[in-house]
Amino acid sequence: MPEQAIHRVGIGTDLHRLVPGRRLVLGHVEVPFELGPAGHSDGDVVLHALIDALAGAAGLPDIGEMFPDSDPAYAGIDSGRLLEQVLQRVRALGFAPVNADVIIHAERPRLSPFKPAIRDEVARLLGADPARVSIKAKTHEGVDAVGRGEAVACTAVVGLGRGSTR
Repeated sequence: MPEQAIHRVGIGTDLHRLVPGRRLVLGHVEVPFELGPAGHSDGDVVLHALIDALAGAAGLPDIGEMFPDSDPAYAGIDSGRLLEQVLQRVRALGFAPVNADVIIHAERPRLSPFKPAIRDEVARLLGADPARVSIKAKTHEGVDAVGRGEAVACTAVVGLGRGSTR
């Protein structure tokens, strides 16, 4: 399969405090854990970082502007639905995701067993080949809020090409 040219690149980040009583959802995959992200939506830092990366590459507003936490319509919303809306806007501008590179920052739980499922789900949501999606997990070695286990974060980079990547 010929390589799709990348015309634009975007980066996105997200961070949420971890609190009891919330599900930990990363890349649209539920990860069993006693804490989950505090947030207005489901708090999926992977999809939130991807949304901002897509928006940045396409020249769209950031996630907070498109889906403000002051709007009750987004309370508890599945971030996959937000990603779908952003992808529609990206495609309307004539772009499609070519690849995604994602780093999940979490001290706990260990994410290695979940990385393949997260990669496959992110690829499905983006409409991309799983070989073009990279999911990495990093601890912060006890340093900062992530390292102390108080937060989970994500950094994502997305390349956009012209037209369809399928």
